[in-house]
Amino acid sequence: MHDLLRELRAIVEHERALHGDLLPVPPAEDATEAAPSPSPDAPPTETDTPSHAAPDDAGSDPDMPNYDLFGNQVDPAEDPSLPPPERIEALIPDDAPYKDADTLGEVEQYFADNVLVPIDEDRENPVFGVGDPEADLVIIGEAPGRNEDEEGEPFVGRAGQLLDKILEAINFEREDIYITNILKSRPPRNRNPKSEEIDAHLPVLYKQIALLRPKIILTVGKVAGNTLLDRSSSLSNLRDQEHDFYGIPLMATYHPAALLRNSQWKRPTWEDVKLLRTRYDQLTDEG
Repeated sequence: MHDLLRELRAIVEHERALHGDLLPVPPAEDATEAAPSPSPDAPPTETDTPSHAAPDDAGSDPDMPNYDLFGNQVDPAEDPSLPPPERIEALIPDDAPYKDADTLGEVEQYFADNVLVPIDEDRENPVFGVGDPEADLVIIGEAPGRNEDEEGEPFVGRAGQLLDKILEAINFEREDIYITNILKSRPPRNRNPKSEEIDAHLPVLYKQIALLRPKIILTVGKVAGNTLLDRSSSLSNLRDQEHDFYGIPLMATYHPAALLRNSQWKRPTWEDVKLLRTRYDQLTDEG
């Protein structure tokens, strides 16, 4: 009962903010006696304004919560009427110190100066991301490896060299895009990320994406694709199609490190990146 009352009160307050307090209308006969009918030639006055007319400043308050037809508050991240950066910003906890950061540099400095999970203590270098801060394409992997940990830059080992060749084959230069990972610190022995590590680092990635405002995202590897899409699928079920990431098109393909071990996946990866290039051209041509 208390929950129902709170919901009803929220709806009433929302309607009041939109339309003002609703006053009772006097009986028709009383209104007729109180005010004589105006002359046909008389200019209109303020009292001639229809009672249903909205005030000049009527409209929705941007600070008011959005409600669906049933009075339920809509999660901003799930509101398709909002632009993607606002939806993704809504995924970041309100108490995150970097939530209001205006630049990637501010977020990178925060991460470099803080330990969020134990792997942050053991890293040689944080691996935040690299590339064009205005890139239309963002590539997201799983986590840094040994070479990345040593240099503080993602995709710099053999897998990184292969990624560069793949990008060149579809007419992308490394400096034209932005590359990062779900985790910004290397897990020991390159093991899979733990759930608590993903939970700690994922909001940092959300902030990166919100600031980058890409037109399309490519995830490489099963962990990256499933993490962003909140799924638990095989890569074969993730690739060869376009997904929606809070209003941003997202595609998934194999990680370059996996291609070094499994040459049979090179052909499907090539098909994936050709599709990516085609979709990228469509999105950038649209503006």
